[in-house]
Order: sequence, then structure tokens, then C-alpha cells
Amino acid sequence: MSSQSVRYLILPGWQGSPDEHWQSHWQRILPNATRVEQADWDSPDQASWIAKLERQVSAQPTPVILIAHSLGCVTVARWAAQAPLSSLRRVRGALLVAPADVERANCPEALRGFAPIAKQLLPFPSKLVGSDNDPAASAARALELAWAWGSEAAILSGAGHINVKSGHQRWEQGFAYLYRLQQQIEELARRRA
Repeated sequence: MSSQSVRYLILPGWQGSPDEHWQSHWQRILPNATRVEQADWDSPDQASWIAKLERQVSAQPTPVILIAHSLGCVTVARWAAQAPLSSLRRVRGALLVAPADVERANCPEALRGFAPIAKQLLPFPSKLVGSDNDPAASAARALELAWAWGSEAAILSGAGHINVKSGHQRWEQGFAYLYRLQQQIEELARRRA
């Protein structure tokens, strides 16, 4: 898949992705990458986050690949469950990293408005990358979400929430998952041709 023929939409989670976060690094180096900027990163509102994602997807002149982290993953799932078919057709795939389990008992109050998590199959290829020691979602919960969304799953050992705090500033290894997703998208396109 030519990087010129696709736009990458970066979807940070709660509190955004600071400059040293891997999503910010990827945004700087991936061609045609744009961040879905939310009005309020600290007090997220599900309806406005979904509406902002819809506006950005529908405004893209080229196909998009979504790159979501944490609450961004939950936003993608809810958006996909209700988005117009014309918007869904623009999305070629999604890389879902460290999804936040907003249904867990110790979920921060600011995120509870995103529950329940949409559990419909995503209508595009997706890869979910979780961790066996992520405080935002256990490995078992990440696998459960991957199964519900129809995502191919990878559970990393000791990677935490795959963010700055867990030592993932550039997360160069993550590009392997993006590359595999793009290979899957290309294979699907060949089969449909």
C-alpha cells in the first residue's frame, strides 16, 4: 500500500498524547498523518469524541488507517458501530493499542461515560496490541475485546500501557504491527479485485 494513497488518523486517549509519546513521534514521521484533536482531553465526552472522528474520516480525500491508543480504541469501536456506511468505507484498517477497559471496577471517573464498550465486529481489518501488565486492561480483557472486534491480537510481555510512562516514547517495534496490518489490507484488496 503506497503511503501516498492513504492517510493515517492518530487517535490519542485520555489526556492526549504528549510530544514524547509514540503517537506524536509517529505523527511526525508517517507521511500524511493527522491527529484527531479533541476539544477536551482531560474531561472526555464520548459523543463529541465520536463526532470529531466522524468529521475527520468523512473529510478525508483518501482512504484512512486509524492508529488508536487507550480511550481512542474504545472511541473507534463505538464510532464504527454507528458510523454511516460511506464513512466506514473510507477506513482501510485500524491499529488498536492498549485499549482502555472503561468497564473495569477501578476505571477513572472521567472515562466512565464511554461505557459500555461497543462489542460489534469492526467492518475493516484491525490489529490489537495489548500487554500482560497494562493497568488499563488485563491481557484477558484485551483478548476479549480483540475477539469481539474481530481483531488479530498480540499481547506483549511487561509493556505496561504502551505509553511514555511505560517507556514507549518512540515505540519503533510498533511499526511491525502497522506493517502487518497494511499487508493484511493489501491482501484483502487483492482478493476482492
